[in-house]
Amino acid sequence: MKQDQTLKADAGKLQMRLLFAYLWGPLAQVCAVLTFGAQKYSANSCQSVERERNWDALYRHLSAFHSGVCKDKESGLHHLAHAACNILFLLWFETKDQTLTRFDTPPVGRRNKPQ
Repeated sequence: MKQDQTLKADAGKLQMRLLFAYLWGPLAQVCAVLTFGAQKYSANSCQSVERERNWDALYRHLSAFHSGVCKDKESGLHHLAHAACNILFLLWFETKDQTLTRFDTPPVGRRNKPQ
């Protein structure tokens, strides 16, 4: 018997499927950067790197991409994937003791209309 889905209390909760449905390719590139880093250094070594070094690396990768260079010379991976990793590392430092499961509702005038 099919359950009534209107009773599911998921309003305002994260729609994780959106991350995997639409961003699978970029996520795989970020994962490649993380794997490269784990092989070069060690898994989870990013947790002990100072924030300033992540900022420096982020700016180097963004600068290289802005200059027209897509791939990092050492890894062969996209500079934006490296930059995304640096942003994720910085976000991890900022939010490692927090759990986000709910968020503020977007302003009414900015919402997409139901289809």
